[in-house]
Amino acid sequence: MHVPASRPAMAAAAAAALAACTPATSPNSFSRNEAGQVMPVAFGRVIAVRGVEIRPGQTRLGAVTGALLGGVGGSQIGSSTAANVAGAVAGAAAGGAVGSAIQGSQRSNGVELTIRLESGESVAVVQPGDPRHYRVGDRVRLTGTADNARVTRASGW
Repeated sequence: MHVPASRPAMAAAAAAALAACTPATSPNSFSRNEAGQVMPVAFGRVIAVRGVEIRPGQTRLGAVTGALLGGVGGSQIGSSTAANVAGAVAGAAAGGAVGSAIQGSQRSNGVELTIRLESGESVAVVQPGDPRHYRVGDRVRLTGTADNARVTRASGW
């Protein structure tokens, strides 16, 4: 069965579209699992602000998924076993590169806030956001645990 060469391109486009649907996170957005959970709260003052780049976790999911899709799509190109194998290898290589590029494009800007808590302890939190939204000396509210914390301005507290 001969499959048009555009199938691997369509698979890569579909993967890119799905990657674009990933919801944006912010200090003001919560996942469904976080809703209704009791979280510790601490107050403090910002003592340092730094812009950072947040990249996706160190997984190879994008490259592996792309390689699998490319290999399957590429194996359908050609009319002989040798052509199918060559198509699978080329499709896997191209799909892996595209998948890796899509995953790498999910980098976002963030902010690292170093906070001196009222307890005297200092902590640093990295979160999505713009460093221009915080200033040294701002009173902030730190919500969450060491595994999942967020910082917001403590206006009105």
